[in-house]
Amino acid sequence: MKRWLAALLCAVLLLPGATLADGKTEDVPAQAAYLVEANSGRVLYAKNENARLPMASTTKIMTALIAVESGRLRETVTVPDEAAGTEGSSMYLKTGETIPLIDLVYGLMLTSGNDAAVAIACFLDGSTEAFAAHMNARAEKLGLTDTHFVTPNGLHDPDHYTTAKDLALLGAAALKNPFFREIVSTQYRRTEGSNPHTLKNKNRLLWEYEGGIGVKTGYTKAAGKCLVFAAERGGMKLVGAVLNCPTMWNTAKRMLDACFQGYRVKRFLPRETVFSVPVENGVKKTLSAAPILDILYPTEIDGEEVYTVETAFDACVAPVRAGQQIGTAKLLRNGVTVQTVPIVAFETVDAVGFSYYLKKAVQAFLG
Repeated sequence: MKRWLAALLCAVLLLPGATLADGKTEDVPAQAAYLVEANSGRVLYAKNENARLPMASTTKIMTALIAVESGRLRETVTVPDEAAGTEGSSMYLKTGETIPLIDLVYGLMLTSGNDAAVAIACFLDGSTEAFAAHMNARAEKLGLTDTHFVTPNGLHDPDHYTTAKDLALLGAAALKNPFFREIVSTQYRRTEGSNPHTLKNKNRLLWEYEGGIGVKTGYTKAAGKCLVFAAERGGMKLVGAVLNCPTMWNTAKRMLDACFQGYRVKRFLPRETVFSVPVENGVKKTLSAAPILDILYPTEIDGEEVYTVETAFDACVAPVRAGQQIGTAKLLRNGVTVQTVPIVAFETVDAVGFSYYLKKAVQAFLG
């Protein structure tokens, strides 16, 4: 009973917008924090989320994502001299050893190898400087407007920074890639190549938290303890980030617990819903259409939010092709749109033409 009450109290205190008895908003013990339900994009917690701060080895999320997206994971890398002996955390690469790129990424994300980051950068783009430009271009494409990379590993530089919001959104974007997700959720890995390495993931949540799926730790004196974390339960995928957080493991668990206990995913519009839509100038007067996805959204269990679903259809003029978008379904929370799903035609409807009228005339003549 005591354990249940403690869990409930934790959930209440950490729910976004919740207040303590003295009227103060609950404060996560981090310089900045952000938590999002990745499937819906709903923000569940935010504190100083737009403050630009150093992020240490959480940088390696971007390094890994670029490596995974390169399509070169099975290629063999010869470790350059500038990678071997890189300061800080390491997978202890040696100059001249050969190793598949995919195993460098494992070493990057499991043991936080700064040397692996340099080896990846030099292999993919020729130098760490060129790779940093690649990282910044990818960040821009992802819409991370308050992020700037200088190094592939997060060793401190005053011009190397991000925000809790950008970092959590980067983690969420990276987890959409199945290869990236597989890597960061791996507990142990034995590498191949000329000098095999045994790797153990530093992410304690993979062992200590039900549903934990990643993502990356980080620490420097300038950045403090940093963590990007993620877990899945009950149809929700929570991704969060804390920057300069001395109690990062317990804080991450508390934030996750609060939201898993305080929210449930509700299905507002099933993808099996079929609409009959009028068609102008078609061989049929109506066509069948449906949303391409369920409308699913995390809702507060004891909240008073008001949700409505609205649909709108374009004027359908034949020809209309199967799969063509002809409308949208919107979910509104308290009158504000929070999710939009396309509605597409399930069938093709050709336009009325000469052949159509000829066929009708023949049918009429034959009785």
